[in-house]
Amino acid sequence: CMRARMEVLRVYGSTLSPFSAWQILQGVESLHVRMERHCANARTVAQALKDDARVGWVNYPGLADHPQHDLVRRQMRSVDGAPGASGLLAFGVKGGLEAGVRFIEAAQFMSHLANIGDTRTLIIHPASTTHRQLDAQQQRDAGVMPDMIRMSVGIEHVDDILWDIDQALDACTRVA
Repeated sequence: CMRARMEVLRVYGSTLSPFSAWQILQGVESLHVRMERHCANARTVAQALKDDARVGWVNYPGLADHPQHDLVRRQMRSVDGAPGASGLLAFGVKGGLEAGVRFIEAAQFMSHLANIGDTRTLIIHPASTTHRQLDAQQQRDAGVMPDMIRMSVGIEHVDDILWDIDQALDACTRVA
């Protein structure tokens, strides 16, 4: 019996339960609406971060000065006339590693999680979490800077996201 089951799994792969398949369908039906909101929110957040003196740099392909912006304009669907360049971005908080850690600790609305693509805005400081086992040079070689915050922008009201970013930047860049 087990051998026959393994043979089927090897040939056809695993299968979803009907309930799991139904749940996936429910999510796929609204995916385009959620992605439009992710992209619009991320574009607004990226521009606000770029304009903020407490932020050293912003990496978001939806910004006109990003090296791959032209590629994004050609390949990504337009959202409100601007390229839908995803809900992911990274930025550097002035003040280095310590400021990055303080930013995460000060966030009240955003969630400190390593995954991406949630309806909630998720933030992480890779240098002190996902890449902490690497030394400083290995982190830089992997594209992880000490001041880097990775953000997966959610579909909440963008003013709520901007408020939390502002108060977290205040907290992490305040001189003690």
